[in-house]
Amino acid sequence: MKEQRTIVLGVIGSDVHAVGNRILEEAFTEAGFNVVNIGVLASQKEFIDAAIETDAEAILVSSLYGHGEMDCKGFKDKCIEAGLKDAILYVGGNLVVGKQDWKSTKEKFLDMGFDRVYPPGTLPEEPIADLKEDLKIEG
Repeated sequence: MKEQRTIVLGVIGSDVHAVGNRILEEAFTEAGFNVVNIGVLASQKEFIDAAIETDAEAILVSSLYGHGEMDCKGFKDKCIEAGLKDAILYVGGNLVVGKQDWKSTKEKFLDMGFDRVYPPGTLPEEPIADLKEDLKIEG
């Protein structure tokens, strides 16, 4: 039996959008990951603490209420300070307020240190495939 790889999943900031979070949890679990879901209204510290406690290899941050840019600022630096410099960081959802150009939004989050950035409406299969590639998981 293959060892499950652990990921931390949650919704950052003052965001209470739980449905998509639950869908992602189910999809990543079905794909063979050990999912630590910290739920909604999660702070950067809660993501980082959960990743340290569970020895997670990746942190997946969701934001649907449009304030992801504010909520994620400095996240990579805090991960590095906490000893998680190698953790893979994904972010997705409605990350900014209003209709902004997706390319510039994606660039903002890549510049903030996220490894992958997903637009609203991304199906779970895409980040699952990307994570398997980033973690070098075959199959």
